[in-house]
Amino acid sequence: MRRAGREKAGRFLAEGAQAVRSALGHGVVHELFVTAAAASRNEDLLEAASSAGVTVSFVTEKAAAGLSETVTPQGVVAVCSLVDRPVEAVLSGGPSLVAVLVGVSDPGNAGTVTRVADAAGAGAVLFAGETVDPHNGKCVRASTGSVFHVPVGRSRDVSAVFAACRAAGLRLVAADGYAERDLDAVIDAGELGAPTAWVFGSEAHGLDASVLDAVDDVVKVPLYGAAESLNLATAAAVCLYASARALR
Repeated sequence: MRRAGREKAGRFLAEGAQAVRSALGHGVVHELFVTAAAASRNEDLLEAASSAGVTVSFVTEKAAAGLSETVTPQGVVAVCSLVDRPVEAVLSGGPSLVAVLVGVSDPGNAGTVTRVADAAGAGAVLFAGETVDPHNGKCVRASTGSVFHVPVGRSRDVSAVFAACRAAGLRLVAADGYAERDLDAVIDAGELGAPTAWVFGSEAHGLDASVLDAVDDVVKVPLYGAAESLNLATAAAVCLYASARALR
């Protein structure tokens, strides 16, 4: 299902036992498609679906492959309600740690950062600007169910997202490999003890100058070895966990 179809229907597909298990736990599944082989491996999913009143439809391996976007389908696909909400609504609970993705086009990267944010205890993940749809199949799979755990907000207006973060009491800190300050200096200064929205950009292109000018601080992850750089998800993990530790 393409983005336009997902938005028109208000539904998206979640594939794989882990993602479906998380979706069932959050009450967003409308129908579950499963092969006989997958059903025998995941009896708990069928029981959870039955308890939730979700329709379970048995399908052939060929039909499951038609629903799947992977080379090796797991035989478990759920039809789910869209999970994103307006940014202001997602931030209304006053989260102290947020990940903001700006212009991240690769769904695997976006999904993995969502998973990292969930693991670090972030209160929200915001998809800003021309960032990939959080309901994209590869993005959902890469999140391994985290797209159902952590509140997700989305807006094409980056300035509005930043304004909402500031209104929620969050300090905007961008991760950029060319920043003058590094994460060690920020940690030593005790600056991560404040509620923070970490801003991450595309792995290929980084963040535009206009975005870097709009945030409160720009920080790089120090490289102590010979590696030229870190990939997006690794850099996000380092930054989010540094904040998570400081906030605790």
